[in-house]
Amino acid sequence: MSKIWFITGASKGFGREWAIAALERGDQVAATARDTSSLDDLVVRYGALVFPQRLDVTDRAAAFRTVRAAHDHFGRLDVIVNNAGYGQFGMIEEISESEARAQLDTNLFGALWVTQAALPLLRAQRSGHIVQVSSISGVCAFPNVGMYAASKWALEAFSQSLAQEVVQFGIKVTLIEPTGYSTDWSGPSAGTATPNPAYADYRERAQEARRERNAVQGDPVATRDAVLQIVDATRPPLRVFLGDGPLAVATAEYESRLATWRAWEPLSIAAHGKN
Repeated sequence: MSKIWFITGASKGFGREWAIAALERGDQVAATARDTSSLDDLVVRYGALVFPQRLDVTDRAAAFRTVRAAHDHFGRLDVIVNNAGYGQFGMIEEISESEARAQLDTNLFGALWVTQAALPLLRAQRSGHIVQVSSISGVCAFPNVGMYAASKWALEAFSQSLAQEVVQFGIKVTLIEPTGYSTDWSGPSAGTATPNPAYADYRERAQEARRERNAVQGDPVATRDAVLQIVDATRPPLRVFLGDGPLAVATAEYESRLATWRAWEPLSIAAHGKN
């Protein structure tokens, strides 16, 4: 049975590749972008299978209108993909208020608005799959991208709660956590805070560490089959990595956390007090 997708940020990166993956097998896609002309080639190639829509995910009212329009157009929605987002570079001290708010407005609240818009429709049909595009930075925070990590950690948190809340309605939730891929994430779409000279040396070391972690970037095209397997699974994962390397990073991170918690457990228990 073919599926009907709603994908944000479908003009580039994972959103575009996953739209193509769905369309190639005959699924239908409500593809959104801030500039729908970037979707023209998909319409030419796939015709009525594509329903292009303009959407700035930071506009809550627009998110609700656009999700409803897609549902009305196709008659149902099966897969909601919250892919719209961008990277924000800068040490925490360097991030301006406007940069912090813009990052959260897109990466966190944008996904929240689309999710909220879709939920009544998915509940009514008692089925659906919400796919949230997170990151390895949603598991382990790195220097110089702390605000980006904050947006993804928050996305991870509300999505984990969401998964428990909506399973009763037949709705599934998956957080996809990619490693470095050759997308536009760190390119022209990214934001960069005004640098503070105090961090100059450390910034260079942090950037070098990031280059080493992402020395061989993944190919977004290679994720097409993976995402199809995820949305077709009877019991899809709540969390799944994409790319070679994230599991090692996460293993080291959680082993370090557990070691610290255990080392300080006597203090923790003492702080509980007596009944």
